Amino acid sequence: MKPKLVQAASPLATIESDLDALFRDGKPIRREFGDGDRLHIDRPLPFLCVHVGSQQDAALDVVSASASYLIVANAGFAGEVARLMAKRIRDRCGAFLVLDIGELAEDRFLTEDVPFLPPFEIALAGGGTAAEKAALKRFAAAASGRDAKYRTPRVDEFNPTTRAEARLPDHLGNVARLTVRFAPIYRVPGTERVYPELRDLIVANMVDSALQAVSAFLKASKLEPPATHRSLGRRAYIDAVVRADRALDSVASTFDFLLAVTPINAEPAWQEFQAGGFERMPALLYRPLEFEVAAQKRKLYSVSLDHLEDPLLTRLLSEKQQELDLQLSMLAARETPSFVELGRALYGSVEPSLAARARTILEKTPRVASTARQKGLGADAVAAAARDMIAGYSAAYADFDASVEVRADLPAGLLVSRNRLLVSRDTNLPPERLTALLSHEIGVHLLTYFNGDAQGLAIFRNGLAGYEGMQEGLAVLAEYLVGGMTAARLRLIAARVIACQAMLAGAPFEYTFRVLHGDFGLDDRSAFNVVLRVFRGGGLAKDAIYLRGVAQVLDHLKSGGSLTPFWIGKISAAHFADIQELNARGLLRAPRLEPAFLSSDAARPRLKKAMAGIDPIDMVET
Repeated sequence: MKPKLVQAASPLATIESDLDALFRDGKPIRREFGDGDRLHIDRPLPFLCVHVGSQQDAALDVVSASASYLIVANAGFAGEVARLMAKRIRDRCGAFLVLDIGELAEDRFLTEDVPFLPPFEIALAGGGTAAEKAALKRFAAAASGRDAKYRTPRVDEFNPTTRAEARLPDHLGNVARLTVRFAPIYRVPGTERVYPELRDLIVANMVDSALQAVSAFLKASKLEPPATHRSLGRRAYIDAVVRADRALDSVASTFDFLLAVTPINAEPAWQEFQAGGFERMPALLYRPLEFEVAAQKRKLYSVSLDHLEDPLLTRLLSEKQQELDLQLSMLAARETPSFVELGRALYGSVEPSLAARARTILEKTPRVASTARQKGLGADAVAAAARDMIAGYSAAYADFDASVEVRADLPAGLLVSRNRLLVSRDTNLPPERLTALLSHEIGVHLLTYFNGDAQGLAIFRNGLAGYEGMQEGLAVLAEYLVGGMTAARLRLIAARVIACQAMLAGAPFEYTFRVLHGDFGLDDRSAFNVVLRVFRGGGLAKDAIYLRGVAQVLDHLKSGGSLTPFWIGKISAAHFADIQELNARGLLRAPRLEPAFLSSDAARPRLKKAMAGIDPIDMVET
């Protein structure tokens, strides 16, 4: 008896079934048809970006960055899919637009009288309805508003029936369409090579312009347009993004940068420095590295970021990859002259305006008598208070699973390492500083770690590249909001800037100590602690970020900015617009927790004062 043949479902029937699941269960569509053809729809949307052809060009990157796209080699099949989707989605969304995106055959010089970097061509065509014309007009305006490395786009309309680059419109029937073709200016003339940075600029321009066109199409169709065109973007991480993020996290998890560059013999080093009359830098000892730097670098750059289909996430992960590379290079260069210069690349130099602000603080705030030998709260008392504060956050969010460890291998003070709060055995904290310090470490550093962990990508808990300045700025603001910003504390933060500036200029350890102790009046132990932090590892420029960061936060508040986006995870000021876009696209969750100190009676008037506009020196209350 012959086996019965089972006929495979046709691609269109499969797509019909996928659409049913999308509408019924909200299940995203990720359908592969072979030979690189695929359909991706992460939710019901009133548009479809289409790339017809088999070439691996920038137009394909534009299309694959969309939340709703089709990539196929055959224009006829593309038309069938588009007509099917139009029929189904128009009923759901009220309108439907196909954006047919491709490249022109060549980069023509549009003017003969411009020998250097002439304009480049973008050609558009659309249907005759008012909505299609509105989409074309908005795309043209958006695309014309950006240059690409000094080449300005010139947008013209073209007739799809007379251009070889346009093949899809013949197969769309009465489906609304916008055809986009742009010159391949990112290709090196006469070769198969490309200019990667220029390609990225072109892709970003086309993606943004396409979303603006869809927004205009919806408005002209008498439908409610989105609050921002960015909300039409991707709302789900594809597997390639998740894999790349996890791979970078695997590297980041192998080391704790600050622990690796923090001396383990701070107290003996102080005694040695004091015994030598403050004339010679003491010997500093560090933890041995538990990994091979070269092996981690190979692992780091084995992470492929080529097919993430999201230019913004690709850039964020690439920046983090480069930051991890710099940190690993610094660890390999501990206690060598290269460490300082690599640190300068990571944290930047001390800008003159920041140094001037630090000097003003040191000159105008009262010098404080030494408290080094006064009895304060010891490590066990601080650790107990920290556990109590953590318990409060854990009661509000069960996944706030932080631990507290008392360590003998740290300088006096507290340090957050991922989900752990480390308390130095040598800690001697004035009681009036307890709430401020715990709000700094737990209410900001640990809170943003766990909020970031809830976002779905590890990069938000580990920190976007350059996140530390904003983190420390928020943490210093927390100290002020709970009433714990003393003159002594602000002077230490300013002194760190002066010490960083001196170290980066080549000043030795003992000279920098004399500047802080003799010129600015820090007591000898406080001056030593500042200089120790700045010269750790061979010279670390990180400590200038505290004053720089809080100044940025205060400027942000004065301009009407909200603090809420900064609680989403560990982000930098430079990524504020990126976070707004990801939030508009629905890729980020609201923070699971906001700092408890924000809702306290003590914080409200101070926050109001900060929003009205203050300078860091105004945070000290007399």
